[in-house]
Amino acid sequence: MKRCPECRRDYYDDTLLYCLDDGNALLEGPASFGAIALEPATVRFHPANIADLPTLRYAIEPLVIEQKLNSIAVLPFRNLSRGEDGDYFSDGLAEELLNVLAKISGLRVAARTSAFSFKDKQMTIAEVGRILNVATVLEGSVRAAGERVRISVQLIKVEDGFQLWSEAYDRTLNDIFAVQDDIAQSVVEELRGLLTGIEPDPNPSDLVVSEVAEAFKGRADDPEAQRLLLLGRYRLDRTTREDTAKAIECFQQAIAIDPEFALGWAELARAFSIEAGASWAPVDEGFARSREAVERALALEPDLAEGHAQMGRIQASYDWDLNAAAISYARALEFAPGSASALDGASILAYKMAKFDEAMELSRRVLAQDPLSTAVWHNLGLLCHAAGSFDEAETAFLRALEIAPRRSATNALLALVYLDQGRFDEASEKAKSEPDGFWRSWALAIIYHRQGDVEASDRELERIKNEETAGNEFQIAEIHAMRGEADVAFTWLDRAIDQRDPGVTHAKVDPRLRSLQGDARWPEFLAAVGL
Repeated sequence: MKRCPECRRDYYDDTLLYCLDDGNALLEGPASFGAIALEPATVRFHPANIADLPTLRYAIEPLVIEQKLNSIAVLPFRNLSRGEDGDYFSDGLAEELLNVLAKISGLRVAARTSAFSFKDKQMTIAEVGRILNVATVLEGSVRAAGERVRISVQLIKVEDGFQLWSEAYDRTLNDIFAVQDDIAQSVVEELRGLLTGIEPDPNPSDLVVSEVAEAFKGRADDPEAQRLLLLGRYRLDRTTREDTAKAIECFQQAIAIDPEFALGWAELARAFSIEAGASWAPVDEGFARSREAVERALALEPDLAEGHAQMGRIQASYDWDLNAAAISYARALEFAPGSASALDGASILAYKMAKFDEAMELSRRVLAQDPLSTAVWHNLGLLCHAAGSFDEAETAFLRALEIAPRRSATNALLALVYLDQGRFDEASEKAKSEPDGFWRSWALAIIYHRQGDVEASDRELERIKNEETAGNEFQIAEIHAMRGEADVAFTWLDRAIDQRDPGVTHAKVDPRLRSLQGDARWPEFLAAVGL
């Protein structure tokens, strides 16, 4: 078994080297939690005063988010059933509640990546609250036996460990929707009580009942369809070819039982796009199926945040229509203002479109909810480097490496930050520490050429070209651009377009391509990739 050090997802295909969800190098067995820095980040961002660089309008204050009373982390529920088969149900119930609470206006909910990183960890509520910077924690357990299920939950105040609310439910699986409603309503009522100082009513107000019902829009009417959704998500999170295929089967079975199950259609769309993105299915066919499924989801439930977010992923990664994707993510955030995945998608899009102020603000919001996500810190490093804020880019990349020391590409990208700072020895050393051979050679080819060692640069470039270049066309173009070889760079950019290399969507803000921006071919290239 292998595990992703960022998202903690297990992989049972030993031939995989990298997490197909976030790109991290996979580790053998469970990842070490001790490597994660537990103190809140105190990063300060300043725009660089460099001509021709889009800059941030303001300095970002220290990234220490105030621990507000309306903040909560939903930890994965403990599976007390016999065997591990029940994990999909216990984890799924917790994730479902997390997603619903993220749709409630005024709540700040820790993202799944960060909250679920505590699964099977022996840590106190105080430690969890400090690391995630939340005021309350919801934890629970699930014991299933046949058609009956016992669910115990408690909401705890981090500051003093006081139990704000608790409940135990002994029900049949047919009652699972009522249990979910009751838990969500009670949690929202308690958090509102903390904010106002008013003792919560044991019976949730009509407003809370209405808000929770709105947040649960798109779920199944049939308990078996809902169970299949949870099982499908669990399979999809394992991210192997076999499990992805089984996840698709689960979602298809769910919508066969309940054809108007909007969330089931949205998850089927997500699974189809993952399958196509991993080349486990023909790309055009896979994304066509994904689009068809998500369009069905949105036809059934136009306000479904998950549907709009999935449409944004298709538009960004397959259509290369970043403007349309930005609209889709904005719609997703309208209906789920606390969705970390939608915030992250919107932040990346704003960065690619050189809207740096917007991207930075969105990044701050993501990090407030997902402080243990190496992908978010990695993306923040890209943003700061593109804006010319080299010190801040270094801090962000180092933070990503604290969480996942062997994350693919991060060492290489940090090496180029050092290069732009004139720290040549550190740049070479950091590039050589990159665990991924491709990214190591990519960075060294650029660094050696900048240092005047053309022969060494040629050697690293040739090493890359001697390997499979499909999917790496954009990075090869970057090397040639950094070497001042514009004609060759544009040739590789054209190949990148032909191969649908997703790297091209970074072109507008890519520091490696700045030498091409004065070329007459540049506007035509940007237009071809929707920029």
